[in-house]
Amino acid sequence: MKIWVASQDIADALAVLPEGLPALDCSVYDGRTPPPGPPEEVEIWVPPLVPVPDTAGLLGRMTGLRLLQTVTAGVEPYLPHVPPKAVLCNARGVHDAGTAEWAVGAMIAMLREFPGFAAAQARREWTYHHTGVLADSTVLIVGYGSIGEALERRLAGFEVEIVRVARTARDGVHGQDELPALLPAADVVVLLVPATAGTAGLVDARFLARMKDGALLVNAARGSVVDAGALLAELRSGRLRAALDVTPVEPLPSDHPLWTAPGVFITPHVAGSTPASVRRTRKLVREQVIRHLTGRPLANMITGHY
Repeated sequence: MKIWVASQDIADALAVLPEGLPALDCSVYDGRTPPPGPPEEVEIWVPPLVPVPDTAGLLGRMTGLRLLQTVTAGVEPYLPHVPPKAVLCNARGVHDAGTAEWAVGAMIAMLREFPGFAAAQARREWTYHHTGVLADSTVLIVGYGSIGEALERRLAGFEVEIVRVARTARDGVHGQDELPALLPAADVVVLLVPATAGTAGLVDARFLARMKDGALLVNAARGSVVDAGALLAELRSGRLRAALDVTPVEPLPSDHPLWTAPGVFITPHVAGSTPASVRRTRKLVREQVIRHLTGRPLANMITGHY
């Protein structure tokens, strides 16, 4: 059975499988070199974190593909192009710990003004003053899935009120249509939604205008979720602050105005890039391959949009 995987460590995790399972012909393909063989022969593909060149064209040639297992929670580069006989599965859960930790760290960094103090340290300036604090805040989580749950667990000791929002309402979770009424009370708004047609531009000028003065926007979702022009206007006015792990273009061009906007903290899409994610990716891929080979139901199957 021919399988392409994103990295050597994933290949190593598949080197020895339980007795009785067919041997795998496993090749590493990270998109930086030509494909390691005919795409038509590949039965399982685990693409890399950054989509390979011409993903749509490559999938169009993968006529023998049966399992497309991403290493990301988002599947937007693959969803429209999955071959008819293939099953698409995402990596839900793999990046929960890292992304939730990043979100907590970003909140504390911005509220306690760590970037400003770091800049003062570089200038050897003692800039004592009071800062904000996470305690007693209302944190609105937009996109309450497994990462949102992980974030709430990590916020449990910070004495905050959590408000949960998902695409559709359920017990204890508000629906996305309730956002206009919920935004004015939030001190921190955390974006964890997937990139879909329904979330593109979700955070527009009207969304931002409903956020309270001094509120913090934390984007650990996708750059497409936020209208960059509208956010820049709010940042330049000083009314809102933002912590961004994702941007409208990645890598963010050096001349992009977000780099120099006041009140923004930017990291280069690293929230889920941790050793924990690597370990959990290896484990997930191995389990999924074994499930596929033994005919058992796969985890994280994508149906419809998500």
